[in-house]
Amino acid sequence: MNNYRNDIYYCLKPFIPRKLQVYARRLLIQYQLVKYRNVWPIDEKGGKEPAGWKGWPYGKKFALVLTHDVDTSEGQSKCLELMKIDEDMGFRSSFNFVPLRYTVLPEVLSTLRQRGFEVGVHGLYHDGLYYLSKDTFLKRAARINSYLKEWGAVGYRAPSMYHKLDWFHELEIEYDASTFDTDPFEPHSVGVGTIFPFFVKDPVAPRGYVELPYTLPQDFSLFILMQKKNIEIWKQKLEWVAKRGGMALINTHPDYMNFCGSKSLEVYPVQLYEEFLKHVKDRYTGQYWHALPMDVARFWKNNY
Repeated sequence: MNNYRNDIYYCLKPFIPRKLQVYARRLLIQYQLVKYRNVWPIDEKGGKEPAGWKGWPYGKKFALVLTHDVDTSEGQSKCLELMKIDEDMGFRSSFNFVPLRYTVLPEVLSTLRQRGFEVGVHGLYHDGLYYLSKDTFLKRAARINSYLKEWGAVGYRAPSMYHKLDWFHELEIEYDASTFDTDPFEPHSVGVGTIFPFFVKDPVAPRGYVELPYTLPQDFSLFILMQKKNIEIWKQKLEWVAKRGGMALINTHPDYMNFCGSKSLEVYPVQLYEEFLKHVKDRYTGQYWHALPMDVARFWKNNY
């Protein structure tokens, strides 16, 4: 029923004014915050260590992974500024692009890769119409695979986190990052209930991929829908993940970051993201294994 409702929503979404979408979701999320207060931002069940757990590389307490989804051409125009923020703070991250929603610039991809960042594919179009039928998905998967190969990418994230993990075996990937431990505000709101990666085995072929759930709330939810003015929820969740030795994976969007004083309905000060990075360095120096998603996936596949 939930998937059917999502299909209807994504069919109607292009005809709903963007401002109306945002205002409606702001109203809805106030109700959801009360309803789901016992499982968000922390669901205690998600902190259980996986079977055979032996720890992160170098004896680090927890893993730290930074990812950015680039939803629009405007977001792409901010990528190198965001890259510089990560770089200046001593971090590296992945940037996921939507190849058929806007023209992905080769010079942006090459600059990111040359500076030690990772590039991934974020669907073909930023819609939720991948699962209307298996045939539809297979056609899109073939195009997604062509971009994975062209960009030298090994990771995928579905638009709006709308996923079917068993279908993703058709993608030529080492990892997927389309899930979360707990996030009842997403269209596909069922979490995977863990702050650790896990392997998704293909039941009919000797292959599989690693799933990397995001474990810190998305910036769009916090700062655009909930209209939070500080990073206290990020700090709270990060502390909980660190204490349980999990993976702190954050997903932010340059599209919604305000670098130049814009008055748009859908931006927040980029300084909030910078404050998060500074908090990580100041509070957790020496405690975390900071790695790109592909490195975490390879570590997990080789060890777990």
